[in-house]
Amino acid sequence: MDNIKISIIQTELVWENKIANLKHFEACLKQVPKESKLVILPEMFTTGFSMNPKIFAEKVTGNSVDWMRNQAAELNKNIVGSLIIEEDEKYYNRLIWMKPNGEFESYDKRHCFRYANEHLHYTGGSEELIINLNGWKISCYICYDLRFPVWSRNTNLKYDVALYIANWPAIRSNHWNTLLQARAIENQSYVVGVNRIGKDGKGFEHSGNSCVIDPQGITISKTIPNEFSLETITLNSEKLINYRNNFPASIDNDNFNIC
Repeated sequence: MDNIKISIIQTELVWENKIANLKHFEACLKQVPKESKLVILPEMFTTGFSMNPKIFAEKVTGNSVDWMRNQAAELNKNIVGSLIIEEDEKYYNRLIWMKPNGEFESYDKRHCFRYANEHLHYTGGSEELIINLNGWKISCYICYDLRFPVWSRNTNLKYDVALYIANWPAIRSNHWNTLLQARAIENQSYVVGVNRIGKDGKGFEHSGNSCVIDPQGITISKTIPNEFSLETITLNSEKLINYRNNFPASIDNDNFNIC
């Protein structure tokens, strides 16, 4: 696999206002460099972290997924973000990975955030999602999933990048920063964390702290907390492969099954 450029967007979200958020992200996407292959948006990028799925849920055939499809095709890029999706009379915090050809794959957030009663409004997922992009295997997670290392354990080096999109509050930003670094080190992979900034409709502040961390736990991005940022970062395949070969800790991973 060759080096690959990805872009992360750290921004405020307009509370429960799909039209305003889609308009904003459309303007942001126009600024993404041509050479970037993947653009990552925050969790629930159309609404913020809303517990009103009955009002704001869409089908996967809805306007927001169509918007992602149109943007991916127009820009010839993969676009990732999560939305409130209704399916079979259940609601999901669903990550959509939209491809330039209009096809998409999805991941339903496994760990619903009990502290905000997300588990009372949304159904948790049970299937992982690993996408192959230009030879890079990218595993996708959402926010609270970050706290559960077993779920994101890189068994047999099944992925090269762990991607976490979030609405992670500033009051626990130290946890966010520490856990992202830990996931990179323990899994010998790149880790990408994309979080929102600003105050949501519940009054919670978000500091962003979006970042890209290399397999040794070193932050290679320059996004500044609490500021809007659209940053493009290169993931270095040679650096990843050499580190894994020189320090093959994954050989001694414990075997386990997730129930």
